Amino acid sequence: MASSSLSSPFLQPHHPLSTKSSNRSNPPSFLRPIKASISEKPSVPVPPLSLAAHQPPKLPLRKIPGDYGIPLIGPYKDRLDYFYNQGRDEYFKSRIQKYQSTVFRANMPPGPFIAPNPNVVVLLDGKSFPILFDVTKVEKKDLFTGTYMPSTELTGGYRVLSYLDPSEPRHGQLKRLMFFLLKSRRDHVIPEFHSSYTHLFDTLENELATKGKANFGDANDQAAFNFLARSLYGSNPSDTKLGLDGPKLVQKWVLFQLSPILILGLPKLIEDSIFHSFRLPPFLVKADYQRLYDFFYDSSGFVLDEAERLGVSREEACHNLLFATCFNSFGGMKIFFPNVMKWIGRAGVKLHTQLAEEIRTVVRSNGGKVTMAAMEEMALMKSVVYEAFRIDPPVPLQYGRAKRDLVIESHDNAFQVKEGELLFGFQPFATKDSKIFERAEEFVGDRFMGEGEKLLKHVLWSNGPETESPTVGNKQCAGKDFVTLVSRLLVVELFLRYDSFEIQVGKSPLGSSITLTSLKRASF
Repeated sequence: MASSSLSSPFLQPHHPLSTKSSNRSNPPSFLRPIKASISEKPSVPVPPLSLAAHQPPKLPLRKIPGDYGIPLIGPYKDRLDYFYNQGRDEYFKSRIQKYQSTVFRANMPPGPFIAPNPNVVVLLDGKSFPILFDVTKVEKKDLFTGTYMPSTELTGGYRVLSYLDPSEPRHGQLKRLMFFLLKSRRDHVIPEFHSSYTHLFDTLENELATKGKANFGDANDQAAFNFLARSLYGSNPSDTKLGLDGPKLVQKWVLFQLSPILILGLPKLIEDSIFHSFRLPPFLVKADYQRLYDFFYDSSGFVLDEAERLGVSREEACHNLLFATCFNSFGGMKIFFPNVMKWIGRAGVKLHTQLAEEIRTVVRSNGGKVTMAAMEEMALMKSVVYEAFRIDPPVPLQYGRAKRDLVIESHDNAFQVKEGELLFGFQPFATKDSKIFERAEEFVGDRFMGEGEKLLKHVLWSNGPETESPTVGNKQCAGKDFVTLVSRLLVVELFLRYDSFEIQVGKSPLGSSITLTSLKRASF
């Protein structure tokens, strides 16, 4: 979803320190002090860290190492290495060592027969990576999923916002629409999150009591979908024809878009020959998508009215709202919330106690209410969320096509890129760059406290640096501040209710699978 340069779109609804639902009659508080999510004017893009940006001292110019291999065979071999023979991280690490460079040429999946041209220039350090955000130098058209683009039959026949370059007129219209949605529903975010995630924790406690463990993922999926529907559209899915089916319909629909670049856990021969070599036919998910579309069309009348005012048809707007809510926002919560639980859970009781003490102290000093202003006082909580974004960004792959001949710098060399070449960055390597972050591979909860805040410009999870805001003129996530807000709310709700928790971590196609084995209720 979206953001920009005005003050924050979120007013400050609140709820008591207790775990009971908030009083909806309380008036909204003042605007939150953190930077905003709404803008009608594009801002000037931040210049990339390129050779032209700072001439002295000049780095040695080096030819980009690596090659693409024999057509069809080279991309196919690289795909097998990426998914099976080496795995994603080792695929990149081995080539860094081989070429002694964090910039090199390689093929990115899926390759044949889905992506006709899988050739990319790989950027794997925190200095070269930011050029992918500079829309004066790279084009982002149809590159949301990388070297291939899913069929528009999966999005009603429209190229939705995520696939549009800022130079396209529709981009500005649709991004303004997302800003409007966020601003219009700002009062509902905190109370609806409290309501939805109180139910989630009740569910997890009951499952723990009966089974001795609880699956966080399934409960989180339902809570996240309900929260988004209620907070952004004022509609409770269980009161509609959609019922409780929303999360499973979204997951099936997303599978049809992302299966070429996912590991699904199937036998290698089946998975690679079917899901990585051919597109799944959209008609198989058409009926499921129609159910989602009908729900959003019926729930978003006030946004569709605004769309028509902006010059966008109600139909096109609804497909974009569905994508932004289900793919971007729900997908983000589905991937990132388990990551937050993983890293905080692994950090142990000491960090849990520090978070519980800070969060409860601040909430009590603010009259027992969770507000945007109160959360701004929680320095450790904010740092923990930023650190989770740094070490495990929810969207790890970024792409951009060079608009002209460019010179790109890593820490050690400069490289010439030709107009039209596709640049690819693997975000977790850029945000774990040891030349920027100390103990880069470790989760350090207080990393961004005090002087550490200066490092936030290197936290890049949102298709832009953390220190910048989304505008109609850039490709930074329209809901950047919204995602940050709900991620903070998860940590706040968790430690208002519990002193500590224990987990088991597994893998899933979209990230981590979290099983809770213990929840210790608040004792102070």
